[in-house]
Amino acid sequence: MRLDKFLKVSRILKRRTVAQEACDSGKVDVNGKPAKPSCRLKIGDVVTIHFASGQLSFRVKEISETVRKQQATEMYEIITEL
Repeated sequence: MRLDKFLKVSRILKRRTVAQEACDSGKVDVNGKPAKPSCRLKIGDVVTIHFASGQLSFRVKEISETVRKQQATEMYEIITEL
């Protein structure tokens, strides 16, 4: 699944365009390397998002095209949140 779509479906970021902008500005890393919105994610990848106030790192546990709001948190496991 594309990185920008995963961020939207998992509800980590609110909209796909916001996810694309974050990737294009270099604020998203996958496995320690800057990632483009089209980067293909697989289970086990570690994604880090850099915010102005800190960063969020999580591991991809599940990939699904559509999920309900209650199940969205099952798609990832938070590693660090600063």
